[in-house]
Amino acid sequence: MDIARLVARRSTCLRRQVGAVLVKDRNILATGYNGTPSGLRHCSEVGCVRQMQNVPSGQRHELCRGLHAEQNAIIQAAKHGTNISGSILFCTNTPCVICSKMIINAGIRQVVFLEGYPDRLSLDMLAESGIQVSKLEDLLTGKESSLP
Repeated sequence: MDIARLVARRSTCLRRQVGAVLVKDRNILATGYNGTPSGLRHCSEVGCVRQMQNVPSGQRHELCRGLHAEQNAIIQAAKHGTNISGSILFCTNTPCVICSKMIINAGIRQVVFLEGYPDRLSLDMLAESGIQVSKLEDLLTGKESSLP
C-alpha cells in the first residue's frame, strides 16, 4: 500500500490524490493515479469543473476532466499487454461505481483500500460480483471488514 500512496503523489487532481497498484503473484503489474488524459492540460492550469459546479464527492463522475487511479492502472496494463485477470488492486480509496464496473470486467479478484469513498452502489456491485473488498487496517488486525 505504500507504493499506492507514493503513486498518488503524482496525481494532478485538485480535490483528492488517489493511487492504485495492480499486483499478481507478488509482482506489480501496473500503477495508476488520478489525473487528466495524456496531453491534456491539468486541472491546476484550467480549474476543476467539479469545484466550479459545487459537485459533491461521489456524484456526477462524468463532470471531470480526469481519469481515476483504478482506470489508469487498468488502461496501463492494457496498453502494455499485461494480463490483470486474477490480480489484487491496492488503492488508497474504495472505487467509485464506474471503476467498480471496470474492475469486475477486468477480472480483478480482490480490492484492498485505505480509506472509504461515498459510493455505496460501487461496493454493492463488487460484493454481488464476488470480488473481495477489504480495508487494509482490517486485514492487518484480523478484524471483520468495516466497509464504508
